[in-house]
Amino acid sequence: MRNLSWVGGGLLIVAVSVAAFTAQKLGATDDASLTASRPVLAADSGSQSSVYDRFPQREYPAPTAVQPAPSPKPKPVAVAPAPKKTVTPVVHHTTAPAPVAIVSAQQALINKDRAAAGLPPLRWSSCLASVARSNAARIAKQGYLSHTNGPSVDLGCHLGNHAGENIGYWSGGIDDVKLNSMFMASPEHRANIMGRYYHYVGTAWVVAPNGTAYIAVEFS
Repeated sequence: MRNLSWVGGGLLIVAVSVAAFTAQKLGATDDASLTASRPVLAADSGSQSSVYDRFPQREYPAPTAVQPAPSPKPKPVAVAPAPKKTVTPVVHHTTAPAPVAIVSAQQALINKDRAAAGLPPLRWSSCLASVARSNAARIAKQGYLSHTNGPSVDLGCHLGNHAGENIGYWSGGIDDVKLNSMFMASPEHRANIMGRYYHYVGTAWVVAPNGTAYIAVEFS
């Protein structure tokens, strides 16, 4: 140790030598202490050399992950049950159709024929009956059968878009059953009686001076 630099050099050598000596001396007893030791610190130059570990290596358990505090479970809240709905059954009152007024015997026979065929009855129309009286009077006056503008006048009653007319006579006077049978025996007249587009009817008889009865039947 000739000067300050040598002192530093000596200290360095001592530190290395001491470390080697310590390794040689302690190697047989505690290898783990060498691998776990911290770097040694040299003493002051004026004191005796010594080696010690002021900061021994220690093993600390791995930090335990902090588990988040469990969220408090929501307390059950009593909920009042929904009020029961009372369903009142709806009663549909079906109004029965008004009965068909039968004004003439011929109308009754026509509706009987239609009912047998599953067709609805024809209601009485005073407008069509007025047209029927006019036509029955006309043919009774002239003494023979003929069609003029009966169906066209029937449409003027505004009961529908279809109209028809049956006319006939019976020399023995008024006989609805006889004339109805004759109409039903004729395909053209029967077609009017069974007309699906008709909903109303009007009939009229007029007796000529000679006793012959003439009938007119208007449909719409």
